[in-house]
Amino acid sequence: MTPAANKNRIIFLDLIRAFAVLNMVQGHTVDVLLADEYRTMDSWLYSLWLTNRGLTAPIFLFTAGTVFTYLLRLQKVPFSENPRIKRGIKRGVLLIVIGYLLRYPTPKIIFFDGVTEVQWKIFFTVDVLHLIGFGLLFILLLAYISEKIKYKDGLVYTIATLGVFIAYYFTEKVNWVELFHPFIAGYFYKGTGSYFPFFPFLVFLFAGAVLGSYLARNPTVFKNMKFSVALLIAGIVMIILTYVLDYIEIQYLGKSYFWTSSPNLVLFRLGIVLILNSFFAFTASYLDTIPRILILLGRNTLLIYVVHLMILYGSVWNRGLASIANRAFDPYLTVLSAAGMISLMVLLVYLIYLFNVKNKALVT
Repeated sequence: MTPAANKNRIIFLDLIRAFAVLNMVQGHTVDVLLADEYRTMDSWLYSLWLTNRGLTAPIFLFTAGTVFTYLLRLQKVPFSENPRIKRGIKRGVLLIVIGYLLRYPTPKIIFFDGVTEVQWKIFFTVDVLHLIGFGLLFILLLAYISEKIKYKDGLVYTIATLGVFIAYYFTEKVNWVELFHPFIAGYFYKGTGSYFPFFPFLVFLFAGAVLGSYLARNPTVFKNMKFSVALLIAGIVMIILTYVLDYIEIQYLGKSYFWTSSPNLVLFRLGIVLILNSFFAFTASYLDTIPRILILLGRNTLLIYVVHLMILYGSVWNRGLASIANRAFDPYLTVLSAAGMISLMVLLVYLIYLFNVKNKALVT
């Protein structure tokens, strides 16, 4: 790969990562602080924000799958010799461990006397870090399988994406707690209160892996306008297909489940994510460099996630803004707070870079 090609690729991926993490920070901040009386669909601004809020996780997950697979497949060596395998396993396990620590039920670490049923339920909740952690391990497993069966990994990732998408039609109808302990059942559906079970959210990670695999095989694709157009068309086709499937669902089931348990919403959001990627690919094709802070933001997504989450929601070791000013701000103060939180995260990343603080475990 030529240095110029590598440079273009980094610009494209870091732009997406920086956008994804900052969008996540503002989304969480507004959700914690905005008062209930302003949360009305009569407000076009709130409706727009809420729509974007629903896209935050798909964008973040898709980007994680893209970047991880891209870096994995840049190594043109057999699976067993790829240095990214060991790093990927460590990364996946680290994400899962941090996910549980953020929801740990007691500050006593190993003594669980007095832990309530509600606290255990919160601890068992599957959040985005658990999902990404296992998702990365699944991506590695699929890469191993693709090598063994001698199929291109992009095809294997595509089949996995379709498999999870189709399975979602059925998984939400199964009472998983009758089959497994809530600790495990939460990974399969939302019935236990999980926010990000495997179904359907692995769709976004695996779909990102498809793109990451393609990017690793085509290092100069960003300068080609056809790439941006292809992503745009794919996104539009998915959105159109969403409405077709929704119409079929209404005809056969009597009503639409679009905003509840229908996979059509997953397809719709994936279409939006592809259109967004088309925009960033188009933008990157005209850029030779970007501000270093955007690169740093993209590479420190885990650090930003953990720090801003502890500030907003707290943990058993600290109080968060949610327990102090939960849904108490007007729109102006909320927007100001979101801007302040973003600025704080930018400052944090910049200071870590400025003082050369070693945080290799948290950097992608």
